[in-house]
Order: sequence, then structure tokens, then C-alpha cells
Amino acid sequence: MTKHSPTSLLRHQQHTASWGQSWSSRHSTTWPRLFLVLWVWLIAPTCAHQHSHQPHSIKIPGDITLGGLFPVHSKGPSGLPCGEIKKEKGIHRLEAMLYALDQINSDPDLLPNITLGARVLDTCSRDTYALEQSLTFVQALIQKDTSDIRCSNGELPIIRKPERVVGVIGASASSVSIMVANVLRLFEIPQISYASTAPELSDNNRYDFFSRVVPPDSYQAQAMVDIVKALGWNYVSTLASEGNYGESGVDAFVQISREAGGLCIAQSMKIPRDPKPGEFDKIIKRLMETPNARGVIIFANEDDIKQVLGAARKANLTGHFKFVGSDSWGAKSSPILDHEDVAEGAVTILPKRASIDGFDQYFISRSLENNRRNIWFAEFWEDDFRCKLTRPGIKLDPEKKKCTGNERIGRDSPYEQEGKVQFVIDAVYAMAHALHNMHVDLCPGAAGVCDKMDPVEGRSLLTYIRSVNFNGSAGTGVLFNENGDAPGRYDIFQYQMTNTSNPGYKVIGQWTNNLRLNREEMQWSEGDRQTPPSVCSFPCRPGERKKMVKGVPCCWHCELCDGYHYQADEFTCETCPFDTRPTLNRTGCRPTPIIKLEWYSPWAVVPVFLAVLGIIATLSIIITFVRFNDTPMVRAAGRELSYVLLTGIFLIYFITFLMIAEPGAVVCAFRRLLLGLGMCITYSAMLTKTNRIYRIFEQGKKSVTPPRFISPTSQLVITFILISFQVVGVFIWFGVVPPHTIVDYEELRPPDPELARGILKCDMSDLSLICCLSYSIVLMVTCTVYAVKSRGVPETFNEAKPIGFTMYTTCIVWLAFVPIFFGTAQSTEKMFIQTTTLTVSMSLSASVSLGMLYIPKVYVIIFHPEQNVQKRKRSFKSVVQAATMSTHISQNAGADKQNGETRIEPDRSQ
Repeated sequence: MTKHSPTSLLRHQQHTASWGQSWSSRHSTTWPRLFLVLWVWLIAPTCAHQHSHQPHSIKIPGDITLGGLFPVHSKGPSGLPCGEIKKEKGIHRLEAMLYALDQINSDPDLLPNITLGARVLDTCSRDTYALEQSLTFVQALIQKDTSDIRCSNGELPIIRKPERVVGVIGASASSVSIMVANVLRLFEIPQISYASTAPELSDNNRYDFFSRVVPPDSYQAQAMVDIVKALGWNYVSTLASEGNYGESGVDAFVQISREAGGLCIAQSMKIPRDPKPGEFDKIIKRLMETPNARGVIIFANEDDIKQVLGAARKANLTGHFKFVGSDSWGAKSSPILDHEDVAEGAVTILPKRASIDGFDQYFISRSLENNRRNIWFAEFWEDDFRCKLTRPGIKLDPEKKKCTGNERIGRDSPYEQEGKVQFVIDAVYAMAHALHNMHVDLCPGAAGVCDKMDPVEGRSLLTYIRSVNFNGSAGTGVLFNENGDAPGRYDIFQYQMTNTSNPGYKVIGQWTNNLRLNREEMQWSEGDRQTPPSVCSFPCRPGERKKMVKGVPCCWHCELCDGYHYQADEFTCETCPFDTRPTLNRTGCRPTPIIKLEWYSPWAVVPVFLAVLGIIATLSIIITFVRFNDTPMVRAAGRELSYVLLTGIFLIYFITFLMIAEPGAVVCAFRRLLLGLGMCITYSAMLTKTNRIYRIFEQGKKSVTPPRFISPTSQLVITFILISFQVVGVFIWFGVVPPHTIVDYEELRPPDPELARGILKCDMSDLSLICCLSYSIVLMVTCTVYAVKSRGVPETFNEAKPIGFTMYTTCIVWLAFVPIFFGTAQSTEKMFIQTTTLTVSMSLSASVSLGMLYIPKVYVIIFHPEQNVQKRKRSFKSVVQAATMSTHISQNAGADKQNGETRIEPDRSQ
């Protein structure tokens, strides 16, 4: 058998130097302890007069010895390495190894003619204690040079011959496995764990001789990430017990969730190894700092889980938090005892397992008589049956009953197979299959262990371990990947209390590289089937965009796409095109309704009513004038210009209908033409009249010769020349900008898009409208000027004064029109107000002209025909002289007028 000298040990240390340099700071204190213990255990000899110390262990003889590490006891109180016995995690698992060895040794097809033995140690659930105990496994690999060593009495030291351990089954806790793996790899001793799940142990460079039949927490973390996403959660907190298991599990969960995306961590907290009073209350209080994160991912031991549930109950938060627990919670009842209502709805995960019926039969048949090989079984017996065994020299506690030895497991005490029993059996069988395959290859046909397997070379055995593939105790395949990890197979549980006849954990799904979750089987607090939310921000309503919170991709604020904006995508609001407005839910745009001034609108009824009255009056006057065309009154009114003037007034009234009619190319063309033409005709005729009167009386002051161009024909020519400027301007406008319609979406676009409208109208801006009327306004102002100059002419001689009053009133009307028209430019009903204002102003100005100039004449013609008679004709000279004399008399008399005025009617036909 090959031995290792201290020089060989030094080579092992040098071989692992690079590994040691990358060792984390939390393990740096292990090395002094490790080498100190190595010296005490392995180098220091034992003298005859010294007491020999052996670890408290189980020794089962065999041709090949396997090591075993189990947490038979819990951590001891301060100053003591070990505490109370652990019935399930300790004794059940230890007995599972002994059961597996019995099965293998009795199997003629597996390792025939080879008996497997064991050296089983108690780790006391403490990594440092387990390290000291596990050095037993490497004693046989150290060659002790004691040639120069003597005991104090001069005698030679006694060298005890340790058995050689070829492989180790264990440990349970990840922290213990990590500590032990660092020693075993130095001596190339393969190790198979049945419960250690820390992702750190998957590092094949640091833990190359470590394998496990349970999947690592990285698979478990992946399964938990898949569960959280399947529940629709994106904002959760994490809670971990201080130590390798909890911290590594949470780290793996955080890393996987970060790589997967769409999942954010609200709070990430650690439960101290030795929590102070009130520590768990602080944890719950901190969790409530992010109340929307109702999902809590928990990698913690049973005691910490129970304390967390109790603190949540104390804070009156029963039902608020929804826990997703790791395999340390699994389907156990102890963590939720007395806190079932707080744990209701908790989703837990556990490596897929099955109860081994053969082990149940084996274990319940164990007794004090047939299980003396287990040195801790008597202690288990006392704890399980709550009795006390009598021992020599130890007084029996009167408060406890005496054990009779006739008690039976499962009959006199409750029994339920511990969850990791299956994996302990599979770990032992994996080692046995690897040794069997090695024996077949190295010792073909040989009975027992051949020379090539004496000793068993650790690195070669590791190769065989990694190559095994067999059906385990539960019928599932046992195999390892390149890192020594078993495939991930998990059952998903939910703790349910309501609407079930048997409250407890219920299988709701499985995970084998992908999640299969039966959502219909899930229920939450008080039997609610609706999955409670655990999100930082709830989805925005339609028409709202997400404004992300910096640094937290799962959190956002919802901002309404206001005004004329719509929700273009999840994060963006954009402005609707100019001819559209947002839909009611602001997820798109819709065409803006197009309106026009309707005939039934109040804004149209009043102008139309005035226009109709005006047209009726105008036509009545025209008919009257035509009927009495040759009467003195009609002839004295200047019938030729009167017809022209009445035509203009008619067009002024008629333009109201064009302004209200639905815009079109033809309507727009007539609007351009007639809007200014009616006023142009009217005021051209009036200007011609006032100019003729003014020139007659001005000329009479200088000469008896009448002025030129005062005949009716001349008057018509002058009028049409004045009108022609307007007509030519309009046709030039037609040529430059052909008439067409437009839809104005800007005019009626208030802050509320629901009130937005497109207005169908002609392409006439306010400026073009004023330009269209500007010529008529010039004519109107000029006519007013002549009316003012002719105000001294006696009213009995001509129409100067009525025309003057007409122009004064018209100016007032249009002066009122300007502020109304332009003052409503910002109004939401601008188009309606301006159209009404324009048409009413035009109708009023036409009505003033009609009322001042023609209504009195029609009144005389119809109701006083006796006044409609021919007067004596006079020459132009006598007319001017009489008018001049009348003017002088009026000026001299002042306010007193003569009673006997001579009425002179000039001949209008000249």
C-alpha cells in the first residue's frame, strides 16, 4: 500500500497553491487550524503511557472501507461542540447508509466477494468540528517517521494502524462539505454528498473530488426563478440564513434572475447566525419598506423560517407575504408549526424524491438489541420514546419514565421517512457501482480485491464515479455531469389550508430543466384562486406611458399621454397628425370631425333672416320703381343709377347665402366675386351721385356753365369704370390662386381634443377678406367725404343729405364690425362669429342704404301719389341762382328759417 511522506504532503500543498491563492477570505483562517490538526492527529505519535483518543464513530469492518459524515447531533451551546441528537437528519440518514451497505453486501451481482465496510463520523452540524473528525479518513495516507522520537520514559512510540478510506459519503450541510472537501482533495479521496446543494461546490477546479446525488442550488434557483415568472411576479425580496447554503442560494437566484431579465430584487437581507432579540421584527419591518414586493424568496434553515413567520404574524401581516421556499423548507411541518395561517399559499421546492419502502421496513424493525452497531441509537431511542435508559453509575431522572426496550418505532412513536434517505442510499450505491466497474476493469475474473485495487487509486475511482449511470432507489436515474452534479429534478409544493379536507403540502408541479406548473391547483389565502401580485408597478392603463425609475428596470411611473398625444408604444407618447385627434383611450389617433356652418345653426338663422327681409324689400322697391318708372319721383331719383345701386344692395343681401352655403369650388369663386362686388356697386353709384351734386353746386358758384359728365349716361359710365377695378382685381386673384376649399384644423383645436374640429371653408384668410372689401371701403370713405362737403346743399334740392346720413351710419356699422371681427380671432367659434358678424354688418349697411334712400320714395309713390307730379322746369342758371340765394338766406337767418321757401326741383333728366 502506497504511503505519503511529509515531503509528499508538501507536494500536495504546492500542487494546490494556485487554488489556495483564490481561496476566499472567509476560509483563510481554516489553513492554520487544518495544519495544526494534521500535526496533532497524524504526525504526533502516541506513547504507551498516554491515553489513545479515537473519534466517536461507527466502525463496520469490510474489504473496502467507505467514510460517512452525518449531522447526528446539532450544534452545541457555547463551549461544547455538539448539542441535542437530530432524529431525522441525523439518525435516519445514518441508518440509510447502513441499510444501503447491508443491501449491497447481500447483492451477489454487485461487488461479488467484496464486502463494503464503513467508518461513520458525527459532524455535529458544525464545519470546524467536522473538519477535525474527517482527518480520520486521511490517517492511512500519511507515513509517520518516528525513528528519532522517544516517549518521555524512553520507550518507542506505539504506532496505530488506521484503516484506509477509499471514498466518503457526505456531508449534509454545504458548509461542512466545503470544509471537508478541501482536505479530501489533498489526498485524492472522492466524496459524494447526499444533501449539499451550494452552487460553489460545482466549481470543478476547487472541488474536483466532490460529487453529489442532489442537484445544486443553481438548478433550484433556476426553478425558483421560473416559478416567480410563471406567477407573473417581477418584484420580489430575498431572505437568506447567514452561511454558505443561504447566501449561495440567494446569489444564484439573483444572478439567474439578472441574466433572464424582467425580475428585480426589492430587498436582499441576511439572517445572522446568532440573531439578536428583535432581529426578525426588523427584517419584517424592512420588507414592508417595499410593500408591493409581496413575494419573498427564502433560503433559510428551519429555525429561521419559523422565526420569520412568527415575526410576520406579530406585525399583523398574516397573508401579506407570499413565500417561495427552497428545499430547506420543502414539505416539512416543523418550520410552519403554529404559524400555518402565515405560511398559507407558500410555494416550496424539493428535489424529486420517493419514500423507500424497504428502508421503512428496516428502520421500524430496529431495536436496542439488533442495532448495537449504531453507537448513537440508544440516545435516539431515549429521545424518540421520551424515556431514559439505565446506565451503571448514572441516577435515573424521576421525571422521565424508564425505557423498557420493548418500545417499537412507528407504533409507540411517530415515524415518517426523512426526505434525504433516498439520496443517502443513492450516494452509497453510486460509490458501490463505481467500485464494481473498477473491479470489472482492473480485476477481471478475480474474486475479491486484486493487487491493482490495493490500494484503490482515488483519481481513478473518481473517473468511475463520474461515469456511473443506474436507476436509483426511487427508480430515477443516478448520474453526474462533468462538475459532479446530479440532474435537476424537483417537485413543487404549495401549503394549502382552505377548501381542502387534508390541509398540508400539495404537489402543484415539477421542474426538470423546465417548469410544469398546474396553476389550476393553486390557491392562496382563504382559498383565493387569484394569484396575488408582487410587482413594483402595476401595468399602466391604456393611454399611459411608462416612465422608468432609474436603476430599477421593473419600476415605473405611469404618465398620461395628454392633449393631442397618443400612446405610440409602452414608453412613448407621440403627437397625432394635424388632421387627427387621440382616440378615447389614447392608444391611437382618429380623424378629426369636419364641420361647417349649418343652415339651422343660430349663427346662420339671424343673418339669413335679415338677408331674406332685405331681399324682399329690395325686390319690392325694384318692382315699384319698374312699375312707376316714368313717374317724376322715379325720374327725380335718377332711375339709371338707382337700378344699379339697388342691384348692389341685392347682391349684398345675397352674399349671406353664399357665406353660409357649404364651401365648394363654385361657391368659393362666387364668394370672392360677390363679397366685394355688391358693396362696390352700391358705393360706386352713391359716390357718383354725391360727386355729381358736389360738382354742380361748386361749378355754380363760379360759372353758369354746367360741369361735364353729369348726364345719366356719363354717370353710368363713371359707375361701371369704378366697378371694373373690383372685377379686374378679383379675376386676377382667380388667376393667381384658383378658388378651392380647405379644412382648417388649427382654428378649432382647444386643449380638450374631444372638442377639436376641422372647419371646411374657402381658401380666404382674414387678410384676403379685408383686401376683398378694402376697395369698397375706399369708395365708402370717399363717398362719405363728398357727403360731408355737400352737407350745405338744401335738402329740398337733392339727395346729398340722405346719402350723407347713409354713409355716416354705414361707417358706424363697419367701425363696430372691425373690433368684433378681429377680436374673436382666438375664439373657439371664430369662424361662426366672424361669418355672422360680416353678413349682419353687410345686411345692416345695405338696409341703411335702402331705408335712407328708397323707402321714403316708395312711401310717397304708394301712399301719396299726389306728390308724385311734375314740377316746373328751370334752367341750370336759375336753379343755381335760386339755390345760392337760398343758401345765403339760410346763413343770414341763422336758426330762424323763412316760412315761404321756394321749392326748386332741378331737372334730373339733364
